[in-house]
Amino acid sequence: MRPPRFSARSEIAALKPYNSGLTLDDVAARAGGRRIAKLASNENPHGPNEATKKAMADAISRPFLYPDPSGRALVDEIAAQTGAEKSRIVLGDGSEDLLNVLARASLNAGDEVVTLFPSFPLHEDYAIMMGAEVTRIGLTSEFSIDTPALLKAAARPVRLILIANPMNPAGLWLTPKDLDALLDAQHPDSLLCLDEAYVEYAAGPDFASAATRLESHDKPLLILRTFSKAYGLAALRIGYGISNSDDVIRAMNLVRTPFNVNAVAQAAALAAMTRTDAMDQAVAHTLKERARMAETLTGMGLRVLPSKGNFLFVDCGQPSIEVADRLIDHGVVVKPWKQEGYETFIRVSVGLTWENDQFLEALSRVL
Repeated sequence: MRPPRFSARSEIAALKPYNSGLTLDDVAARAGGRRIAKLASNENPHGPNEATKKAMADAISRPFLYPDPSGRALVDEIAAQTGAEKSRIVLGDGSEDLLNVLARASLNAGDEVVTLFPSFPLHEDYAIMMGAEVTRIGLTSEFSIDTPALLKAAARPVRLILIANPMNPAGLWLTPKDLDALLDAQHPDSLLCLDEAYVEYAAGPDFASAATRLESHDKPLLILRTFSKAYGLAALRIGYGISNSDDVIRAMNLVRTPFNVNAVAQAAALAAMTRTDAMDQAVAHTLKERARMAETLTGMGLRVLPSKGNFLFVDCGQPSIEVADRLIDHGVVVKPWKQEGYETFIRVSVGLTWENDQFLEALSRVL
């Protein structure tokens, strides 16, 4: 019997399946019994602290109760730590969920969305899903953010400016001067959304979070954060957004599902925010290892872009899909980048020391 046919919305036809990467089970057979260095998804392999694990266990003992739809306790802590108004905070099932909610809440067919490129694919996908037009601001020939082009685009009355800072996958970032220039250039009719998924890794005076400008900015601003990266809670799916606009949060709350963040995730995130000792140690390790890996890869003759994330974007000089496939035989999983113009780049997460060593050794063998 022939399967029934179904026609999706025309906008869906333009989308490509999301490359979520390989799981440990996917690569175990080919790894030949080796320990697998999973360096494809920018996870924190150190995981959460014991207080967070206890909070998770306590919360899961009551699975028959719906979670707090407003996440009141977590929202209170986010407000205390970020300075945002409680009424201007929205929780999501990961920041990916909030990107989806934002697109559905703000975009009409034909609206223009400005984003950096190469980018987190969902920045574009959700806009396309809503029938919006995406304008990409590519990197310069020297692989840096094209700040003049970004500022020029931001000055136009586009519907949404959506960029990651630091960028994923490139790892590049806006300096405080560039951030302020972007905020100044923003058209008053546009919403500026900064995805700060990797903000905890962006140490140094050459970086500033937009949260430090939230209270003083007089145009619509939304900042997205996640607990999946530095906080080590990727499996639980939880993130949040903070804004200076009541209208932005009101629209997102109308669109999101009522119980979009489960009780275990809320409890874990609250515990993780109140006890950051384990995260601080993990971040310090990552920064040290990131510098070591970048130096080693550069010494191998490879182009490595500067990074403020927990990952590096590396030009292998040959098809990255082939490089990534050969690395699997050595028990190493990285993410080959598939967006046009960057097909020779891999994105490799900074993992535990032994994982990073295994990657560096394997890469030297397969290139």
